[in-house]
Amino acid sequence: MENFVRYQSAVPNRHGRYPGVFALANGLRDHAILTAEDAEWHQEANLRATTEYIDPSSVDPDCYDQSRNPGARAWFSVDAVDALAMTIPYLDLLDRYDVPWVQLISRTPGRIIYSDAVQVVAVPHSYCDDWPFPTPQYLIPTETASRVPSAMRPVSPRRSVQSEHGRA
Repeated sequence: MENFVRYQSAVPNRHGRYPGVFALANGLRDHAILTAEDAEWHQEANLRATTEYIDPSSVDPDCYDQSRNPGARAWFSVDAVDALAMTIPYLDLLDRYDVPWVQLISRTPGRIIYSDAVQVVAVPHSYCDDWPFPTPQYLIPTETASRVPSAMRPVSPRRSVQSEHGRA
């Protein structure tokens, strides 16, 4: 099975998402934080990248649509040595501006919705759909159960939760 690698922010943005390395670099540019030299490098590097690699959204405009593919994100194949090497200067740029980032490696990045020779776009796994173990059902003593709010009582992730009014 193939491995994939992703470089992303170590901190979620205001939407709770973790932007990738290129989005982070573009953010530095968009907020006019880059020096003139770094801005020039960034513009040239982005031009090279768009010339050499396919933008998945140019093939599938809906691949990053949040309603159809919530949280979709791009991952490089570990075999895409040239593409991975291209990210190193971007990571160096982030380091120069103290932008925290992390590297993720996975054989199963999620539900793959786009794939080419160097990358995939995958919708991340979700608890309800992909958690491999049954949810534990804790025993609550009868005298305590009445004091535990219904929202805190354990339920099966695949079963709908009934509210106090009988609606999910």
